[in-house]
Amino acid sequence: MAQTQSQFDSVIIGGGHNGLIAAAYLARQGKKVCVVEGRDVLGGCSVTEELWPGYKVSSAAYVLSLLLPEIMQDLRLRDNGLVILPRTPSSFTPLLDGRHLMLGPDKTENQQQISKFSQRDAENYPRYESLLESVATHLEPILSESSPDLLPLPKKWRQVKALKRFADLKKAWRLNKALSQMGDHIPEGLELLTAAARPILERWFESEALKATLATDAIIGAFSSISSPGTAYVLLHHVMGTAGGARGVWGYVQGGMGELATVLRDVCEQLGVEIRTNSLVKSIIVNKNKAAGVVLEDGTQIDAKTVASSVDANLTFNRLLSDGDLPQHFRDAVNRIDYSSASLKINLALSEPPCFDCLPDKGLGPQHNGTIHITETLDEIEDAYFDALKGKPSQRPVLECTIPTSVDKTISPQGKHIMSMFVQYAPYKLAGGKSWDEIGESFADRCVERLAQYAPNVLGSIEHRHIYTPLDLERTFGLTGGNIFQGAMNLSQLHMLRPVAGWSDHRTPIEGLYLCGAASHPGGGVMGACGRNAAIEMLRDRIV
Repeated sequence: MAQTQSQFDSVIIGGGHNGLIAAAYLARQGKKVCVVEGRDVLGGCSVTEELWPGYKVSSAAYVLSLLLPEIMQDLRLRDNGLVILPRTPSSFTPLLDGRHLMLGPDKTENQQQISKFSQRDAENYPRYESLLESVATHLEPILSESSPDLLPLPKKWRQVKALKRFADLKKAWRLNKALSQMGDHIPEGLELLTAAARPILERWFESEALKATLATDAIIGAFSSISSPGTAYVLLHHVMGTAGGARGVWGYVQGGMGELATVLRDVCEQLGVEIRTNSLVKSIIVNKNKAAGVVLEDGTQIDAKTVASSVDANLTFNRLLSDGDLPQHFRDAVNRIDYSSASLKINLALSEPPCFDCLPDKGLGPQHNGTIHITETLDEIEDAYFDALKGKPSQRPVLECTIPTSVDKTISPQGKHIMSMFVQYAPYKLAGGKSWDEIGESFADRCVERLAQYAPNVLGSIEHRHIYTPLDLERTFGLTGGNIFQGAMNLSQLHMLRPVAGWSDHRTPIEGLYLCGAASHPGGGVMGACGRNAAIEMLRDRIV
């Protein structure tokens, strides 16, 4: 028999950063809120785990930049202990021929680095960066509000009130205004939003080292080719966000990514939010098409006027609701969501930092501060993708490596280091009936050996290794298909089409049930916009 607990204004499913941010914004308005998290640790994918004694590892998400400044300010995250350590330089690409490319916030130094490969590219790079920064600056405000529903869908699918229609038109006008402010950059801006990354990079640059370095930004977390439409949009992410201290500066969270959740937890508790870990939700309670709370796996019933889910759409609508709770056309749309994934995460404990053949000085150097790119040409990236398209892990995987201990001395034993390796492509669905439980370790060997081609000492310096395969990401974090964005961020699943057409404003066909996670607009990344925007819409409805 279910044990009923006290009535809340809202219960939030999932204690990741979006769920905690939604809870905080609701509580700031005096609402009684409960957050329920299935794991014993908060943070979702932004988590710090002591995988080995003395090592505080950002086991999934590993860098921060996109967190909205409004959230930082509204919730006083820095005042509550959030410390973000900038990375300078931010990018290092070693090459087998003994050369290397290092990029960072110093524009003059960037040109000097690029000129080693191409004087033309060195001259073009500031203009390229300026274009991306201009487009990103005008688009960022769109992320700070819910998406408008502008598509002419059948009225029987959703009854839209006049006030919402008016609000959606105002948002559409603001979007139009944002685009118009790009001026002469409008055609290029639209191309960045819709086109493939490869032809854009090939038009701007001739150096393979530079193109490959920039191209990895376009495919991280996606099961897409750099020649696929929509991948250019992700290029904008590397110049977006100011959480690292300046535009486009990505930082490490001191103490690991889980410190963001720790700070958010403290803020929530100051505001009176009740947070429960080890509280896995079994079902959402629906009475007469209205959300009325949740039932936990242990039978505990938590009553609430509203429910906001920060888990993905598949889990929310297919596992936590009964078959008759949703109209069939909506469930059909949910079941068409693309969760294709090809990402794998490897965490290493090292006795010493990698010593690269192209920069053979031992010990820490600037090459260890930022993201280390292991790929040399656009064709290498394409070949890695086509391997995965056949259901095979890439023979020459694309690696993005970070060593947070290069700037954060609080997360490992003295003299030891942590390396994160984010790997493309590792397809969730494998050919030949193989399982990631069978091949995960051997593929991790392949990734380490690929890194060792550039830094041979890595093989002898590994003291511990931990892997999150796509299957592990699904099982551990509840990410359908191992998709780190809770649904692919391709053109058919962005903005007013996220999670499905007609329901891009965080609401659902069930009154009082909302989405507040990355499954909703604007999608994945440690941004917080999904949680903040959902809370604003919930307060606007005056149900909560």
